[in-house]
Amino acid sequence: MLYPLTILDFLDRAEHVYPDRVAIVDEPDQPAPSLGEITYREMAALARAQAARLDQLGVPPGGRVAIITQNSARLLTSFYGVPGWGRVLVPVNFRLAQPEVDYIVGHSGASVVYADPALRDLLPGLDVPHRFVLGDDDDLYLRGAEPRGWAGPDEQATATINYTSGTTARPKGVQLTHRNLWLNATVFGLHTMISDRDVLLHTLPMFHVNGWGMPYGLTGVGGRHIVLRQVDGAEILRRVDRHGVTLMCGAPAVVNMTLEAAAAWDGPVPGRGKVRMVVAGAPPPSRTIERFMAELDWEFIQIYGLTETSPLLTVNRSRAEWDELAPHERARRLMRAGVPALGVRLSISPDGEVLSTTNHNLDGYWNQPGETAAVQKGDSFRTGDGGYLDEDGYLVITDRKKDVIISGGENVSSIEVEDALMSHPAVRETAVIGIPDAKWGEMVTALVVTDGSGVTVADLTAHCREHLAGYKCPKRIEFVTTLPRTATGKLQKFKLREPFWAGQDSQVG
Repeated sequence: MLYPLTILDFLDRAEHVYPDRVAIVDEPDQPAPSLGEITYREMAALARAQAARLDQLGVPPGGRVAIITQNSARLLTSFYGVPGWGRVLVPVNFRLAQPEVDYIVGHSGASVVYADPALRDLLPGLDVPHRFVLGDDDDLYLRGAEPRGWAGPDEQATATINYTSGTTARPKGVQLTHRNLWLNATVFGLHTMISDRDVLLHTLPMFHVNGWGMPYGLTGVGGRHIVLRQVDGAEILRRVDRHGVTLMCGAPAVVNMTLEAAAAWDGPVPGRGKVRMVVAGAPPPSRTIERFMAELDWEFIQIYGLTETSPLLTVNRSRAEWDELAPHERARRLMRAGVPALGVRLSISPDGEVLSTTNHNLDGYWNQPGETAAVQKGDSFRTGDGGYLDEDGYLVITDRKKDVIISGGENVSSIEVEDALMSHPAVRETAVIGIPDAKWGEMVTALVVTDGSGVTVADLTAHCREHLAGYKCPKRIEFVTTLPRTATGKLQKFKLREPFWAGQDSQVG
């Protein structure tokens, strides 16, 4: 007998086993009324009320529902209230500019859009039948009504479409199935050893690959979710202290923020010996990892993955054999991407590209069959990252074949930034690269050839801000007279990166 794996399994179990346990502590400081503390019984009731409202609106199974917000209890509940009854959730990066949001909502074919109150100005321009502001709960929920059941639940059905910046100026919609998300959450939870005693602080934006699966996995084991709307190092330490946080996920930038805050913290750093942090993105330097372990006494866990892989591919967690090693040696080993997670097979193509074979791999790119075919190689997914497996079987990422910069844990398409710069009349040529940065992992950097008209860095920065989300805009702009190209005219970005990455362990810009 085959019983389909669907994400509602996680909430159903939590409601059955831990109905009166606090499931979520909502962000207290937000423009929408905070939901405060919500039990698993109440969380499940909200999910059903949301699904019943979507029934009333006539959104069928497979219908797309977009949500644009910073972390909130309403977003967390929507991970169940939308796909739990067969619809497709489209979590949208709240940092995106209006044209980018317009494209994603239109491309996904969403018929319903929810927006954070701070982003309500995005709604009027969207061509969708139903638009709601989060916090107007009488519009979001049909309380007391039971939703129609999902006839024939299908684990291969798309549960979420997560848009990611890629090698083109337009983002691609990554279709992740219930099976993808179920297995990713379960395997992720196994490797991070989550339990009903865990308290997760959501330092990672939940829209980012569905919070890496923690909104599912931690719910399934009855852990507690602490919602954090705005990432700030001092606030992270305060929440760890107040709520007894034991687990968090985030980009290297969050590691740096926390270290800076700990240096100014009055008294012992909270959570010593109790917190483990899962980090992904451009790996921090070994010195930063060593400081993290020494100054915070928190466990550092490195993972590697992509939106297209749900995201988990590898895990690097300190193992028993390393217990007697010097701190700097343990930190050096933790810099690697890690070993394949359970159920993941990795291989390296003849030209050095990392290929993954796993149940976590995407079903496809939404309405982009050509792009889908380009990344699927037999049963494997082409990650676009260059790397190798070292003598211990650990994956080491050496470069990024996709032209994507990871800054503060966010993917930035260099081509998208180049397009924005080239739309300025004074720009003749440009190349955008990522360069190493202690805070952000990689800094978006533009090298620009102008027409000599006297355009300034401030001019180009302001121009980019009119066309791009703030995090995509170059943090550094340098004017150059020429850009290196091959005889056929192909830009040689590796030559541009060389002076910035000299002495680094990898070049992933």
